[in-house]
Amino acid sequence: MPYTTNPHMPRVRMEAVKLVRSGWTMSKVAKHMGFTQSAISKWVAKAPQKGNSIIPTLSSRPYHHPKELNPDIVNAIVAIRKKHNRCGEVIYEELKQQGINASLSSVQRTLARKSLIKERSPWKRWHRTIERPSVEKPGDLVQIDTIHIQPKKGYKFYIYTLIDLYSRFAHAKVVSKINTHGSLKFLREAEKIAGFQFMTIQSDHGSEFSSWFTENIRVKGIAHRHSRIRQPNDNAHIERFNRTIQEECLDSVEKELDAYCKATKLYMKYYNNERMHMGINFLTPLKKLTETIPSY
Repeated sequence: MPYTTNPHMPRVRMEAVKLVRSGWTMSKVAKHMGFTQSAISKWVAKAPQKGNSIIPTLSSRPYHHPKELNPDIVNAIVAIRKKHNRCGEVIYEELKQQGINASLSSVQRTLARKSLIKERSPWKRWHRTIERPSVEKPGDLVQIDTIHIQPKKGYKFYIYTLIDLYSRFAHAKVVSKINTHGSLKFLREAEKIAGFQFMTIQSDHGSEFSSWFTENIRVKGIAHRHSRIRQPNDNAHIERFNRTIQEECLDSVEKELDAYCKATKLYMKYYNNERMHMGINFLTPLKKLTETIPSY
């Protein structure tokens, strides 16, 4: 029988063992469940004597390999990682300096097998970025992000945030959950309030700004640009706005959904209409837009 990846097999094996222990013969169980008698016999031998546990599927990986790393090298890799918490590339260079011969891929695999590497979330996909547009008018480049708020264990809500780099017009909205549909709805709402068309949206690689979001804003003539991996300065404007709204508004508000909603709405009116910005020569976003778009 070929190696199985059926997730239900551990439970099926234990069900067969229970039938044998209840008085059925192995041949009867084999015929009833559609397996060979020898398979049923092996399962009975492996089954625990007490309890109603499952019989797990063992790994097909061999115990040893002719080209496997020497245990001393594996121990050296683990020791360097635990001592300095450095990445595989640095560990590889340190091993070379010590005269230890191991490839970079072997170092990375060893770290992964020893659970010493934080795995990337499967929900966050890397995206190929487009060229950063020149910011010459409102809407040329708009950055979007989310703030995660967790006032207590098991309870969480979020804040969508957005800022136009030219005018510093910003918009924020408190929501109970985030996803691509919510992101698209927030973007449409922000564009309507702003009064000008968004040409390019820039975001990080969060799941709420995934491919579905990209395709749906592209239909509206809006390009979607993702920031570079591990380059937080790409989103410097929206990150600074996130800090501003928290320091000037939300830090003094009780961490509840309704309180955050009310405070955010009031603050955004002040931010866009009254708050001066050094980055636009001490103008307000409304004043900057009025100078740029006479009919605003």
